[in-house]
Order: sequence, then structure tokens, then C-alpha cells
Amino acid sequence: MKTILIVDDEPNIREVLVSYLNKEHYVTLEAANGAEAFDCLRGQAVDLVLLDLMLPDMDGERICKEIRTFSSVPIVMLTAKVAQSSRIGGFAIGADDYIVKPFDPREVVARVKAVLRRGDDSKLLADVIVYDEGALVIHSMKHEVTSHGHIVNLTPSEYKLLLLLAKYPQRNFSREELVDRVLGYDFIGDIRIIDQHIKNLRQKIEFDPKQPKYILTVYGFGYRFGGDGA
Repeated sequence: MKTILIVDDEPNIREVLVSYLNKEHYVTLEAANGAEAFDCLRGQAVDLVLLDLMLPDMDGERICKEIRTFSSVPIVMLTAKVAQSSRIGGFAIGADDYIVKPFDPREVVARVKAVLRRGDDSKLLADVIVYDEGALVIHSMKHEVTSHGHIVNLTPSEYKLLLLLAKYPQRNFSREELVDRVLGYDFIGDIRIIDQHIKNLRQKIEFDPKQPKYILTVYGFGYRFGGDGA
């Protein structure tokens, strides 16, 4: 069973979300502030975090940044901010989705299911896959990637993108599909943003980013993974 951590300082909101999530057979944990959230995340396994942006001890964006320093757990923001710039800023610091208050709890459940399904793309068939005698190594259980012996500092989006491509080697992915599966089905923006993620990823894992060996361009369509792991 999946465990959902609800971080919100309003008891009635937590109560409603707990009720709806429990009906869908999710285990729920509750935190009323950032400190309690960190205690939960460091003390037990959590599969997804529902994080309110407005909390008494620190704002949700700061909490999201802190979580990303030690965990890649999916984070869904609960917010009254509706501006596109706010959502884009949240994605930039590691949020996986946004839900605007007031919300229908059934929508929250649907979003939770969708984000967790996307998370399945980050599960490789092996815990560790080695390419080219260690030139590139993906440790899926540790959420760690090394290139030529050095740990690579990937953003959550870059990490998701790499694992999705590596899970299906030689499969061609369109830009639209990569945006849907990495950034979310309701992403608002130019799909060419995926090109920037690809460029950044190549800079970090390719020996020669201008002649990539792992992240290959399918001209006029999208991208595919070219490595054969062991």
C-alpha cells in the first residue's frame, strides 16, 4: 500500500483528505507544519507528499527545496496561488504537480493516482545498470547517477527524464509524450522546454554533449536512449 503524507495546518482539510485517501486504500500520515513533515519523511517511507504552500513555520516552497536535498519523493502542492509564474516556479524547485484551493477532494485523489503512475516510469528492471564499463551508472534504488566515476547532480525533472528513456532503450519518444510523462499531463507551457532538459542532461552525462551517445535525437520527432546496459 502506498503512503501519502499530508502537510497542512488546517485540521479539517487533513481530515477530509485522510477520509478520501483511506477509501482508496492509501495509508496516510499527517503533519501540521514543516518540522513535523521533515520528521515524518526522515522517519519512515513515504510515497507522495501533499504539501500546502502556506504553513505557520515556513512556506511550502522552502519545504519543497529542503525535501529535494535528501529525497526525490513526488510532491503535489496545495495552493491558493493560480498564476502560471507561481506554478512554473514550483516545478523549477522540484514540485511534481499543483492543485489550486479550494479543491474537490476527488480531484486530489485523481491527481495522486496520476502522479504515482508517472512515478512507475522511474522504476528500472534492475537496481543498478552500468553502461560502457562504468562510464554511466544508474542506481535506481539510491536515486543516484554517476558519470565517469563522479556523482551527477540532476534536477528531479532531469532524473525522471533519464530513467524514463533508459527504461525503454531504443524506443522513440515524442516531445509531447516526454512532457506528459515527466512534467505532467496538465503542464502549461511550450513543449520545447523538454529540449532544454535534454540539453542540460547531455551536459551532465555525455562525454561529448555535441555528439551524444546516450540521449539521441530522433529528428523531426523527439528523443530516444541509445545505451545498452548490463
